Amino acid sequence: MSMTDIDRAFVASLVAFVCSLVASPLVYRLLIKTKSRQKISEYVPEHAEKQGTPTMGGIVVLVALAAGLFFVPAAQRTVPLILLIGFAVVGFLDDFVLPRTGNDTRGLGWKPKFLLEIFFAVAAYWLGGVRDPWAMAFLVFVVLFFSNAYNFVDGMDALAGGIGVLLALGFCVVARLSVLDPSAALAVFVVMGALAAGFVPFLFYNAPPAKLFMGDVGALPIGALLGWAFLIVGRKSDLIANGENLWVAVLMSGVLILELVPVPLQVLSAKLR
Repeated sequence: MSMTDIDRAFVASLVAFVCSLVASPLVYRLLIKTKSRQKISEYVPEHAEKQGTPTMGGIVVLVALAAGLFFVPAAQRTVPLILLIGFAVVGFLDDFVLPRTGNDTRGLGWKPKFLLEIFFAVAAYWLGGVRDPWAMAFLVFVVLFFSNAYNFVDGMDALAGGIGVLLALGFCVVARLSVLDPSAALAVFVVMGALAAGFVPFLFYNAPPAKLFMGDVGALPIGALLGWAFLIVGRKSDLIANGENLWVAVLMSGVLILELVPVPLQVLSAKLR
């Protein structure tokens, strides 16, 4: 990755930060005005005091990501752009549309949510040129895994944002040392840099005590893009002697892997008992 590419990524991160900084107070006021409030599950009474906190604050980070995508090479822009838009639509339905139908629902059920996520993930990689069904199945599985694991992380003040910054910066480092297609490495470097920059203004509102939550509209697409980055940088890198970097990426993402195992068990236990 040349110095020109690094300069490009730096400018992208700076633009993303400024866009996020400008958007954050506007989004915050809009969410209060539209009464987009967090509804806390009855199964977690210890978080009852968070009831009514404005949600969908992840829009602030999405603004930064959208700005950063303008600096991604055109050939590498299709997949992350569709993942960003598609998973944000799923999150918006879950956070805003369904809860306002008057059916006392907290959002989309897990079946329609998964079907929509699969549709947008397949669409992203299909339009990105993937035709092999086994490769498609693996790519979609990883994206859905990261998207939903990161969504589970969102629940405590500054947790999702803090973890997101660390993962984004980690993927930036690995992409910088990548020996893969320079265009793909640059795409990860730019998008993850924009993501890390976009988190900073959001964390100002999300720091304890949180005045704003990320919501599915932010967590689902951010997680999907983390999965996209994992699939690219988890191939080869100069970080390990043999050039294989899969385990570095796995270790970096360990918190998401650990998060996805106990949460469904806890939900199942609550439902059954």
